[in-house]
Amino acid sequence: MASRQKVEFVKRGFSRRDFHKIATLLTAGGALPFYNERALAQSAMGGPAPPDAVRIDANENPMGPCQEAAEAIHAIVQKGGRYLTEEYSKLAATLAEQEGLSPSYVQALAGSSDALHRTVLSFCGRDRPYVVADPGYEPGSRAAQIIGARVIRVPLVAGSFAHDVKRMAAAHSSTGVIYVCNPNNPTGTITSTEDIEWLVNNKPAGSIVLLDEAYIHLSAHAGKASYLVAADKDLIVLRTFSKLYGMAGLRAGVAMGRPDLLSKLDQYAGVGFLPVTGMVGATARLKSKTVVEERRKIIANIREATFGFLTKHNIEFIPSEANMFMMNVRRSGQDFSQAMRREGVYIGRVWPVWPNWVRVTVGSREDMLRFQQACLKCYHA
Repeated sequence: MASRQKVEFVKRGFSRRDFHKIATLLTAGGALPFYNERALAQSAMGGPAPPDAVRIDANENPMGPCQEAAEAIHAIVQKGGRYLTEEYSKLAATLAEQEGLSPSYVQALAGSSDALHRTVLSFCGRDRPYVVADPGYEPGSRAAQIIGARVIRVPLVAGSFAHDVKRMAAAHSSTGVIYVCNPNNPTGTITSTEDIEWLVNNKPAGSIVLLDEAYIHLSAHAGKASYLVAADKDLIVLRTFSKLYGMAGLRAGVAMGRPDLLSKLDQYAGVGFLPVTGMVGATARLKSKTVVEERRKIIANIREATFGFLTKHNIEFIPSEANMFMMNVRRSGQDFSQAMRREGVYIGRVWPVWPNWVRVTVGSREDMLRFQQACLKCYHA
């Protein structure tokens, strides 16, 4: 790490010992102990799932890449002996045009988790906490803990389960990063555009709002915030092609923000090369005119049919606009999950703040029928 970075770390309250620890981790590259959905799911599972198991535990999309993306990926494979870095800029330029941004405001990524971690490393510190909803997506909190930054968890708003933006803004006077996932993971609930705009305009000076829109395309009501990026706000927006687009294993995503904010993430980059299959697949997907509406409808229909089953059997759940939902099993969520695994159905993890609730991914129709069968057996056990 350069001397300029060392000075920046000192300004954020890190000691010389902290600096050398983080420098050693970054030099190790892949040794950084960060997580994404599948890594967290594997940890909760305690081992690999059987080949015939229903895996509705990591918010993956069993439909896989759309036809346009699959064809682009197939066509590029024979050129895979080259780095083809030009495909990164093609993805950034395509998304920038659609969002009304300059290409310099968009950075291509291997998924969005990498940028989430790097944003925390860039803007948090000993005296600059990380603020997140509770329950909320965990990897940013883990990144903060690695560098010794305080994690402040703010409960979701009762009833609506939206982010409590006023409490988040007031959580600390020198917050580093305020993380908002919209729709929220794990609840699939929405925080309004008005609330997000209020947060961006009323956060502590010097802080960054990190808005994760991983599930934005699955929602009929959540508003995109790229217009706030275009207005040069202190905001970084993340998008991924892992969810609705079915490309979790192909690794493609973007970060959107002012160039000066995005440049801070570069100091924590790894080798810098991205999977060209993911890049061309994502670009092809963006050019499709129908895939978002078609897939949103398919997933919503399966989700609503599952909610009908839960309602019929008096099982409490939180209505969601994403490809996951939370349900109350009225006993240890860990025990319920283990019972479901014995039935060959692997569901999502449990958040400490809600120990009797479990998260369930919306899978295929066949997946959810098996979920229903196992649920009836395990819920009443």
